[in-house]
Amino acid sequence: MVAYRAREVEISGIRRMFEAAPPTAINLGLGEPNFDPPGAVLDAYCHAVRNGGNHYGPSAGLPALRKKIAERYRTRAPETSRDNVIITAGGSEGLMATAFALYDPGDEILVPDPGFVLYASHARLLGAEPVAYALDEKRAFLPDIGSIERLVTARTRVIVINSPSNPTGAVLPEKTVEAIIALAERHDLHIVSDEVYDQIVYDRPATSFWGRTDRAVVVNSFSKTLAATGWRVGFLVAPRALAVEINKMHYHIIACASTPAQSAVLAGLEGGLSSTRAMTREFQARRAIVLRELARCPGMTCVPPAGAFYAFPRFSWPETATEAAQALLSRGLITTPGDAFGSRGAKHLRISFAASRTDLTRGLAILREYAQEASRA
Repeated sequence: MVAYRAREVEISGIRRMFEAAPPTAINLGLGEPNFDPPGAVLDAYCHAVRNGGNHYGPSAGLPALRKKIAERYRTRAPETSRDNVIITAGGSEGLMATAFALYDPGDEILVPDPGFVLYASHARLLGAEPVAYALDEKRAFLPDIGSIERLVTARTRVIVINSPSNPTGAVLPEKTVEAIIALAERHDLHIVSDEVYDQIVYDRPATSFWGRTDRAVVVNSFSKTLAATGWRVGFLVAPRALAVEINKMHYHIIACASTPAQSAVLAGLEGGLSSTRAMTREFQARRAIVLRELARCPGMTCVPPAGAFYAFPRFSWPETATEAAQALLSRGLITTPGDAFGSRGAKHLRISFAASRTDLTRGLAILREYAQEASRA
């Protein structure tokens, strides 16, 4: 018999579709940029590996990297220092370490629906209860503050925010960020803000919670911005007293993030993330391809994503999201069923445009053919 927490969660629908796919399938399911890290970043990694950088580092991360990250966030909060920063094993471990520090059994955690799969899972693993707040496409997947406030009870502890959003691509306007902060202050809540796509935006800049409130933990990552998903290096920024507690959790989960990878991402930051800007321009061109092709798919509508590299179209065919994704998989196209992100994704598919233009064109042709058949059924 396994522990209750192993029974509380399942393999995500994202991973399930990926692992069920034949190797020849076109993958528009995973959030995996088809780029490599910049040459200077790769060189820094190799230099670290070959020059003694293969050992344990400080639990909170290399001081030089933490200092560099703090400089970025100092524009909003001049008192930000490396003491606010913890280097994590990707954004996912940052979210987990934060959950360990904040969630008690029986707490209620407000999570977005649709939303990234780990938010609710982390709550369940720690004996807390995820409470979904709706993100409606009629509101461009932006939260309704009044609806969220009606979900708050005496047990509510944390609200989780994700902007730019995975899976919808929504980016919170500044006024919505301020409204969420006001909500948190009225009800004495912590804010966990997942901002891993904050550098990949198209229509407006992403607004960070950092420097606007002392209630927020900001989680971020280098996986997407440096096209280094396999390196598993992220970070979080938190008020100093809370950062001390999160770092204890981080140590007991993983001890420290990869030391040579930290040296490499430091080189990326020192280079000014010019490669990220170039990548974002390419993603914007791919977004245009996706929106154009989705408009040609009968029975499908799509709110244009303002950030990240996902489209989250709705379909009107009778199939469930999982059935539609499985039917597409049988035709050689990997997508992610929207219900993997919560019940409000039940009539959606997530399409990643982190894939090449060639794969996008081929994959969307398969989707269009299927949509034509499904709409006639």
